[in-house]
Order: sequence, then C-alpha cells, then structure tokens
Amino acid sequence: METVDRASLLLSWQAVAFATGAADRPAAEAGVAAAYAAAGLPAPERFVWVGSPAAGAVAAAALGGHADALRAAGLDVPDLPAAGASVRDAVRTRPWEQVRAQAHAALGTDGWPRAWADTGALLWDPVNSVVTRVRAAIGGLAEPVETVLRAATLDAVLGQQDAPWLAQFDALDLLEPLRGLAGAARSAGWWWPYENLVIIAERPVELHRDEPGRLHRGDGPAVAWPDGFALHAWRGMPIPADFVRTLDGLTPERIRAEDNAELRRVMLEIYGYDRYLAESNATPLHRDETGVLWRIDLPDDEPVVMVEVVNSTPEPDGTSRTYYLRVPPATRTAREGVAWTFGVDAADYHPQAQT
Repeated sequence: METVDRASLLLSWQAVAFATGAADRPAAEAGVAAAYAAAGLPAPERFVWVGSPAAGAVAAAALGGHADALRAAGLDVPDLPAAGASVRDAVRTRPWEQVRAQAHAALGTDGWPRAWADTGALLWDPVNSVVTRVRAAIGGLAEPVETVLRAATLDAVLGQQDAPWLAQFDALDLLEPLRGLAGAARSAGWWWPYENLVIIAERPVELHRDEPGRLHRGDGPAVAWPDGFALHAWRGMPIPADFVRTLDGLTPERIRAEDNAELRRVMLEIYGYDRYLAESNATPLHRDETGVLWRIDLPDDEPVVMVEVVNSTPEPDGTSRTYYLRVPPATRTAREGVAWTFGVDAADYHPQAQT
C-alpha cells in the first residue's frame, strides 16, 4: 500500500461529500456503468434523473410496490418503466465488503482501526449527520408512508456521501476495484440501482455548515436541492423553515415556555447566554481564578451549564473578550469546566497562561 498525502486526500474527499451544483451527468452515468461492469452486470438500459434524494426515495418506494399508498399520501409519484430487481448488493455491498476484508487482512486487527481513525473517521461524523438528517426528513414527508420512505433511503447508494469510506480505501491504495462507485460519488448524489434502470439524484444547489461542520443557517435552508426539497438547521439541529424569523422580540419567558427542548436550545443560543443570564437575575454556581460557572435550569430538559472565561489576550482595541463555554451538566467548579474544554481533569489543569 502506497504512502499518500493524507491531508490533501481528505480535503479532496471532503469537497466531494459537500459539493453543490449540477451533477456531471455523463461522468456519473459512466461511473455507474463501470460499477455494473465490475459486478459482472450489463449496463443499465436507462438512467432516471431526479431533483433530490427525496424524489429518488419516492420513486424507489413506488418501484417497490407502494405507488398507490404514496399517491394517497399526497406525494408526486413518477411513472417508471419496469426496473427489475434491485442490484445494490452486487453493485455496492459485495465489492465494498471485499475491499474492506482485503484491507483488514493487510493491516491486521490493530492496524485497521488506526487507518480508519486517520482517514475516513475524520469525515464520518459531519457526513453521516447530513445523511441522518436527510433520511429523517424524507421519512417525514408523509406520515402514512413514513416507514416505506425510510426503507427506500436505506436502499440507496449514497453517491457523494459515501466519501468517508472511499477516502479510507483511497488512502490505502485500494480504490481501483471501486473505481465506478468513486466516479459516481464524485459526480452525483444518491442513486438506486436496478437491473434495467438507475434512479439518480442531483447534488444540492446549496449547503451551509458552521465551523465544526454541522448544518447551519439562520436565514434560509441549510441544504437545498433543485426540486425544492430542503432542510433547515441551526448548529446541526433541525428547525422549522420560518423558525428564526419568528424570534423577533424574544424574551427569557418565551424561551422557558417553549415545549420543544431542541428549539429551546436554539432560542437560547440566538438570544445569547450572557443576555439570558443577566435578564434572568441568575447567580453563579462557583467562581475562581479560572472563571465563573453558571447554570440555566430548563423545564423537561437537562440544565445548560457554562463557564464564563475572559480571554487573557487583548483584542486589537485593547479590550478583553468574554466567552461562555458549554460544559457537562454535572460540572461543579469553574476550574473543572475550563479543564474539561481542554480535555484534562481539574487536578491536572495548571495553565501557565490562559488564552
């Protein structure tokens, strides 16, 4: 297995995972055809392009015999020719397992998890969080057919969002047997392979993430596809489409009255922890030379516990900025909270200079 520039490789596959804009349809279809050929199958007779993974899941569920139920639930179901049986196992699952077994045999029981930690694992959480949100949103399109739609999402090849595993195999110089799958991933979104046709989805037209990589946007959809399917999120948490716009005139009382715990956390963050503490006449739990520990009790939810710290490095204008760092609810002292943010125990936290 050749040595590769892992940083460059990871950046390239990260770009694939979160790519937006029109799919490269010729390249995607060529990649899918190559994946069929690698599995010993003839190329599909037809490619059916759809505007989002949601439209793809509806089409796949219809091919699975649920067209009438989908229409009764108010969903737009396309008329498709006979597709034959799904060939996902032959095209994606079995070659994937063969390459993974080859890598595991070469690296050993200890080497395999280390290799994963250095490559695919670094992309897994942000990419999988998007996949999980998309699946949940597709299942929520119509309650009467939620189970059917969720099952259809599990039958998809994830295209660009297969990037974590493809990055792993690429780093190990084992991508050649998966060349077709990699080509499709670099060029399109989710796809559903059948004997006679392939349903294949466009990539998003926009995708917004915060610094840690979570879906995040306050003034529009965090991720949207060309057919209008979209997800709204704040720091990775799903929110209603118009939620942020309804928060004008937000007050501590309104925050406490919100029944949905996730939405309440979003409201707190938008309102500002420092402002909420000041206007709620909160008292600190603990104070020492490292900072001040605060606690916000919320109904039917775990408390929000934060440590207030002052940056010892002045800003360009000479002022010192105050930060509020979220820490575990069981934190008892400010030192313990600050130490937790550095990944050490309070007893081992002895900074020469705080920054």
